[in-house]
Amino acid sequence: MKAYDVETPALLLHLDVVERNLADMAARARQLGVALRPHAKTHKCLELGRLQLEQGARGLTVSTLVEAEVFARAGFADLTWAFPIDPSHIPHARRLAEETGATLRVVVDDQRTARALAGSGLHVWLKVDCGYHRAGVNPGSPYALEVAADLGDERGLVFDGILSHSGHAYRTTSKAEAARVAEQERSVMVGFAGRLREAGLPVREVSVGSTPAMAAAQDLDGVTEARPGNYVFYDRTMVLIGCCEPGDVGVTVLATVVSHQPGAAHFIVDAGALELSKDPGPAHVGPQAMGAVRGASELTVATLSQEHGQIRAESPAALDGRFTVGTQVEIIPNHSCLTVAHFDQYQVVRGTGDAARVVDRWKVERGR
Repeated sequence: MKAYDVETPALLLHLDVVERNLADMAARARQLGVALRPHAKTHKCLELGRLQLEQGARGLTVSTLVEAEVFARAGFADLTWAFPIDPSHIPHARRLAEETGATLRVVVDDQRTARALAGSGLHVWLKVDCGYHRAGVNPGSPYALEVAADLGDERGLVFDGILSHSGHAYRTTSKAEAARVAEQERSVMVGFAGRLREAGLPVREVSVGSTPAMAAAQDLDGVTEARPGNYVFYDRTMVLIGCCEPGDVGVTVLATVVSHQPGAAHFIVDAGALELSKDPGPAHVGPQAMGAVRGASELTVATLSQEHGQIRAESPAALDGRFTVGTQVEIIPNHSCLTVAHFDQYQVVRGTGDAARVVDRWKVERGR
């Protein structure tokens, strides 16, 4: 079946590209001397998780307990739920680990929750703010030592170590800038690990992660594992900040032109916000748009409503005789993680151009 012989809107997974991305990041982790624990929130797919394990990943990272449940019940034995747990979710996490036999690692940055985890039998990471300033203990604060001490007592839990997310690497404009963020994250985490060890607390692992930082890092000495996720697909944002090349983008949304009025400088496709999300892309690297049209850089995905996507050109003349109703276009999403979460399945494509064919369909595990 030819790739474009599918009903739209459709989520295309370009398997040749994705396999290359997986192999490249696995090789990079080996070169930097760290284990790889990819973030599965990007793809939410059992088949892709298995491909990551085949490439040497030590386990997976997930963002919800539903994701943890899906992967654990499918046989994935080592999972980190990289989202701050609160006391109300401890029974569910504990039950999941007991029923599946999987090692479920949870993340905490709150002292009351750390104490509530005592006796749970769960593996626990201490979340550290490495400069993103979203969540995590301040590594220079007395509070950070207090929470770490409660976990380090290991009263019916296993203290895995410290974990961070360099989300501010997405605000960079080049690999050189992202490399500086990666070094900042490494320095903060290794320094804090040393501070904890000096206080007599065990730090078995130091886990860091973001795709831009991992793609640019020059040195990860003192770090034991990394958790990039977006690298499996990349997206328009990653291209714009210099993290990857356009040819590295592994998912696109196939859409059909459904309206193109005579004399108009725009046309409408059947992919809107419920396919592409409302992520406007990175404002710090130029004009924002809601996506890009593959092979037509002169066009702008200008606005999105629920199911309508408006694609504009500079003038009506630029569209004269082009993009008539029924024409199909591939849209490169700004944020592949959010785009994937709007679809039930991938159309798995092999080959490019006229040789492209749908060879399989893989489920997107997007339950909540």
